Amino acid sequence: MKRGVLIVLSGPSGVGKGTVRKALFEEPDIDFQYSISMTTRQPRNGEVNGEDYFFVTRDEFETEIANGDMLEYAEYVGNYYGTPKKFIDQTLAAGRDVLLEIDVQGALQVKEKMPEGAYIFLTPPDLAALKERLIGRGTEAMDVIDRRVSAATAEIRMMANYDYAVVNDEVSLAVNRIKDIIKVERLRVNRVLPEYIKMIEELEA
Repeated sequence: MKRGVLIVLSGPSGVGKGTVRKALFEEPDIDFQYSISMTTRQPRNGEVNGEDYFFVTRDEFETEIANGDMLEYAEYVGNYYGTPKKFIDQTLAAGRDVLLEIDVQGALQVKEKMPEGAYIFLTPPDLAALKERLIGRGTEAMDVIDRRVSAATAEIRMMANYDYAVVNDEVSLAVNRIKDIIKVERLRVNRVLPEYIKMIEELEA
């Protein structure tokens, strides 16, 4: 069975990663597994273990870290959040593509452990557009927005660590660009060659 493709969608805060990811999953010809995160926080009303998150205790999470079983993790407000490697490995081995939507720091942690993935950097058409988007949320004061824009410029420099850059000028266009990338990824020799090696071995047996 052909192994699935790990697609990592990343980019600066405010670029619209969540919006693009949701639109991508609504496409009729897309059948990805969304990467389920692990967390030590308590489930909220309606959240289901194994669907929204893998809910674990702090001890369980720290055991995963110690065993090297987390692709990436961080601690926010006293709770751990991270990406368990085992779930992704099993899903890819079953031939299913996995999409991971994550911040820049997390994506670089994942790339260290799984460099064979397709790393896509979602970028704003320009920094003025990014600032307008953050202002448009109406949830933060201007000094916070300025700090976010400053952080975003630092993150945009990290684009050099990715395989592809996709401009999020319009969500539908960004989605089509990502779909094109995935088509190309499936044609990479390192994805196709194992099948042919297996055929050769069966022929020579």
